[in-house]
Amino acid sequence: MSTTTNGTNARKSATAPIAVYHEHPDWFRPLFAELERRGLPYERLDAAAHAFDPAETALPYGLVFNRASPSAYLRGHAQSTFYTLHWLRHVERLGVPVVNGSGVYALELSKATQLDLLTELGLPFPRSRVINAPSEAVRAARALRYPVLVKANVGGSGAGITRYDSEDALAAAVAAGDVSLGVDGTALVQEAAPLRGGHITRVETLGGKYLYAIDVYPAVGSFDLCPADACQTTSGVELVRGACAVDAPRTGLRVEGTTPPAEIVAQVERIAQRAGLDVGGIEYLVDDRDGQHYFYDVNALSNFVADAPNVVGFDPWVKLVDYLEARSRSFAPDAPRSTLAPSDAWLSAERGASSALGAPV
Repeated sequence: MSTTTNGTNARKSATAPIAVYHEHPDWFRPLFAELERRGLPYERLDAAAHAFDPAETALPYGLVFNRASPSAYLRGHAQSTFYTLHWLRHVERLGVPVVNGSGVYALELSKATQLDLLTELGLPFPRSRVINAPSEAVRAARALRYPVLVKANVGGSGAGITRYDSEDALAAAVAAGDVSLGVDGTALVQEAAPLRGGHITRVETLGGKYLYAIDVYPAVGSFDLCPADACQTTSGVELVRGACAVDAPRTGLRVEGTTPPAEIVAQVERIAQRAGLDVGGIEYLVDDRDGQHYFYDVNALSNFVADAPNVVGFDPWVKLVDYLEARSRSFAPDAPRSTLAPSDAWLSAERGASSALGAPV
């Protein structure tokens, strides 16, 4: 198992370390900085080069924090995508609590399943069809209004999304072999709504509850809405990016803090709780044609907004580590398997949702 250990902090406490399983080299520097500031023991596990023994009966961690990204294939790490699902199920079988476990990660890997979840909850989303062959795209789009998006089922950071303004344009792309369905051969054909106010809204949740919200103004023609990539606020204040700084160019992405209507906050919390989402962002847009809001993405890999104190008035990484610390301290890794209980209501909700979504717990 490929591991980088924070040995200094590990010596400070007898508490079992928090394992942070991640693939991106820069996104979680603020997380590691906060863990180190508190002297909490942790280990970095490289999701791109990892191995496990199916016969093992215990793990040395008090908590596993899953930070694997569906966009790993964009960085040459496609091997981590579905491997992660296998390992998380293994960890859960051993009774170690996982933040954003296998059920949540499976949801992250399927935009189609996310729409099923929204349908179950009776919540609005853009009209869509799911296809498994490019040849189906034109026919699927005939049930929709143009412009349409073809969106890879496994995306990440706006990857695998192409807009088509007419049936002729889509048909020509299909004929030329230019329509890609992504790593699992599945894609959505979805209406592309004109954004009221020129922005989408991302609502961050922690433990199934509202944390903060931001309006994100994308650069022209871009689908990359990673809030950690934001360059400045809408008032022109330059943001200090604590994550994504190495590989993120100046994208033109602008953000501002916002407070959604109470009805939408309640709906977001319903989504997070039903999905068992420990930490994540849920995105919605307001269609300028009808003034209605539509949810369109559930992000289990939550990259907090750049320079959060400047945008939303506090540091969400502090609250996140509060949550991780509470979860990890309630677990005894050497306890018999039969005595391990959910650490709190959040873990109970996570496992219940994972089971309901078809993931083993």
